[in-house]
Order: sequence, then structure tokens, then C-alpha cells
Amino acid sequence: MYSEDYDGAHAHERSGEDIYSKPVRAGKRTYFFDVKATKGNDFYLTITESKRRVDSNGHFAYDKHKIFLYKEDFEKFTEGLEEVIKYIRTNCFKDESHPAGGFTDVEFEEL
Repeated sequence: MYSEDYDGAHAHERSGEDIYSKPVRAGKRTYFFDVKATKGNDFYLTITESKRRVDSNGHFAYDKHKIFLYKEDFEKFTEGLEEVIKYIRTNCFKDESHPAGGFTDVEFEEL
């Protein structure tokens, strides 16, 4: 699922059955939106930020940060994210119709 970003040595860190994955490349970072299922067939979302870097030996390594978002929190998370994006668009981009690279509308209804 993680294509060139996936490090098989860390497969044990991933839990849950993989249902769906959407990678989003954004500059030097890649974001992974992964839908997973528990053994009890509950669904949840993991959001992973992955950034490639060069380690001290000159080899590529990946810094990863992960958020687990459970179904009971989808609504509040979506409301908060939409509010913050709206605030940024309204208040933080003076004389710009859209920021460089632009934001895209975020839709979580498919979860």
C-alpha cells in the first residue's frame, strides 16, 4: 500500500485489516489515508504523514507520523478540519484567491 514509502521491516507496527488506501503526494511529503477494520469488524481511519530524508549514512529513511481516527470521531474531526480550512482561506491569504498549490475540498462522507 505504501509503494516506495513502505518499509517492510516496520510491517508489525501496522494493525488492522487493510480495506482501502488513498496516498496523496504533497511536495516533499506523502499522506496516506488508510481505512482499516478491527477483528470485530469496526472500521477506523489512519492518517500517516511520511517525509523522505537522508540519514547520516547517506541512505534514504522516512519520518512517519500517524493519527488513528475512530468512527465515533469522524463527525467532530471533519467539522474541526473544515472550520480551520475555512478560517485559513478567509483570513490568512491576503489578496490571493487561492494559495500556491491550493487546497482542495476535503470530503469524508465516503468513509
